[in-house]
This record gives sequence, structure tokens and C-alpha cells, in this order.
Amino acid sequence: MNALAEQHAGAAAEHRITAIEVTHHRLALQPPFHASWDTKPRVHFDATIVRVRADSGLVGFGSGDLMVGFAGHEPLFVGEDALALERHYRVLANIDFHYGRCWPLDLALWDLAGKITGQPCWKLLGGLAGRVRAYASSGTLRDPGAMAECGERMLAQGFPALKIRFHRGDWRDDIRALEAVRARVGGRLALLVDCNQGWRMPWDTAAPWSLKDAIAVARELERLDVHWMEEPLHRADHAGLRALRQATGVRIAGGEMTRQLSEFRDLIAGGCLDVVQPDAALVGGVTGLRRVALMAQEHFLTFTPHTWTNGMGVTANAHLTGGLCDAPWLEYPYDPPEWGLERRDFMMTEPLRVDAGGWIDLGNAPGFGYALNEELLARTRCG
Repeated sequence: MNALAEQHAGAAAEHRITAIEVTHHRLALQPPFHASWDTKPRVHFDATIVRVRADSGLVGFGSGDLMVGFAGHEPLFVGEDALALERHYRVLANIDFHYGRCWPLDLALWDLAGKITGQPCWKLLGGLAGRVRAYASSGTLRDPGAMAECGERMLAQGFPALKIRFHRGDWRDDIRALEAVRARVGGRLALLVDCNQGWRMPWDTAAPWSLKDAIAVARELERLDVHWMEEPLHRADHAGLRALRQATGVRIAGGEMTRQLSEFRDLIAGGCLDVVQPDAALVGGVTGLRRVALMAQEHFLTFTPHTWTNGMGVTANAHLTGGLCDAPWLEYPYDPPEWGLERRDFMMTEPLRVDAGGWIDLGNAPGFGYALNEELLARTRCG
């Protein structure tokens, strides 16, 4: 073996996966958080943390979905090259088919890859931009006056756009809240609307809107100069989404809980969406979603991930977006006092913040650049 081959073999051996650890944590919420998409008040916030250890001593961290069904599959990764990301993605895709969504492991592997190479993930993913601009994503259903005040606060904090949730029972009540925001902020703030029709919590049996309902809402959103209309129909109603997209000038957004990459192919090629919104912490990981991002760009669509998990998930999606995409904004879950950084990012030593202009600076720290609040994680550990 020549010197170069020996050096390569040694480098590979230094970064073999030695262990994968999955822990679950629960932060009590008092007062409860009344999420617009959930008919039950949330009295706690759960976080799953994945640690991937390499024989070099480096550790990658990821967070997101619950890793249901992963237990027992650790031997499929232990002993493998930590940088074999495509190989690991294929195994995770198989697990996804047979069991559950275990994509936080992919995020932890990318964090580890960044630490191995000494590069931030946004550079490994393409290095397009070292920062992304955030839009404030509200989560609660406020009355019109309170919603207008929320819009004014977000504008004062430098956000260029605000997402307003619909789900008040009658969409006309939702429109009244939207009208109040537009009257207060005028054209100084872009407004986005999440209709919350694409999926339901397990206990919520309400039917989604029909196409004609969605068209009626879209006409109101056009009048109020709304930038996009998110999840206006059931996620499987491809024909309805396509017809709605043709019937309105408002951009149609969706895909946050779509599970298979093949479904994204059909949504994109089928002309169903203007804005594609999968979440790396929930679907496909960074490895899978970079495929979807490139597919969206080749069809001249906007790719900007859903990010309503926690600060670690937002960070991972921000690196994917900054490194590879030309998204106008990235979702930033932020709706104080009900949903502030101390709740969203409790597992991190420092929350993911935006600057006075609404920008997230991705930095140059290796990997995703976050660190775990081990003391608080120890106190909140459950299961």
C-alpha cells in the first residue's frame, strides 16, 4: 500500500460510527400552548435528541421526529463510515417504509460530517449563502385586534413577512383577523396564510375544505395581497391543488407532512404547487430533501422548508436552504408569549436568533453549529 492509500485508509478508520443514542425529553408548558392546528391545549413540549458517536471522539447531534421503530437498527450503522451519507440515507428510507420516520439521524450524521471536515453544513451543501432571511410564523389563533398588534410587533422586530394561521372554524372569521393585520401594517409586511387543511391530529376528525371552499378563500386572499396560501386542501388532493393553482394568482404552498420523495415528484411535475415545503427533521432528512430542493428549482418553483419542530430542526433546514436554494424566506416559529425561544429551543445552549433585519446568520462553526444544553436535557429526560 502506498503512502497516499495508507493515509486515506487511516482517515476512514478514524471516523467509523461507534454508537447511536436516542433520548426523549419533555418540557412542561405553563401556561399551555394553544396551537392552531391542535384542538387540544399543549401542556408539554417534547424533543427527541439523536447523538451519533465516531471513533475519533466527534459527536453529531440531530433532533426532530420521535425515531419510532429505530430501536434495534443500530447495527445497520455502527462500524460504517460516518461520511457514507447516501448509504445511510438508503437505510433510513427502508426503515421509513417498514417502521417510522427516523430522519433526525440523518441530521445528526450531517452535523457529524461537518465536524469531521471542519466545515459548516451550508458550505458542504453548496455554499450558496451563509445567511437566510426568516419570516415570523405565528401559531395561535388571536382575535383581529390582537392579531393586528402581533403584525406590528413582528414588523418592528425586523421580520419581512408574517404567517397567519387559519382554523377558527369559519374561514370568514379567519379573514377578519387577516384584514385587521393588513389594515394595521399596510404593505410594509408580506402576509402568508396557513389554512391548516392538509392533515389533522389523530383525534381531529374534521373534514378538509372542498375545492370550492378553497377558491372562495383564495379570492379573499387575492384582495388582501397574500403572498401564499398554504395547505388549502387535503395533501392527497392533487387534482384539487392543480385546479386551485390555475384558478388563483395566490401562490399555492404545501408538502410539509408529505412522506415520500416520489410524492414530491408527482406534486412538482403535476403542477400542484408554487411553493414546496418539506421539513428535513420530519421527511427525508437533509440528504433526501436536497433532492427535492433541486427538483423544485429545475421546475422554477420556490423551495422553503416547513420548520415547526425546534431550534435544532430550524437550524438544519436553514443550512439546507442557505447552502442550496434561493428561498425568499425561511419559516421561523415565533409567537411570544405563547411560543418564545425559551420553549422552542430549550434543548440548545443558545437559541437560534434572528438579527434586527430578520436574518439568520449560519456562521462558520463546523456542522450545524449548535450545542446541547445537557443540564436541562438531563432534567427533562423521560421514557
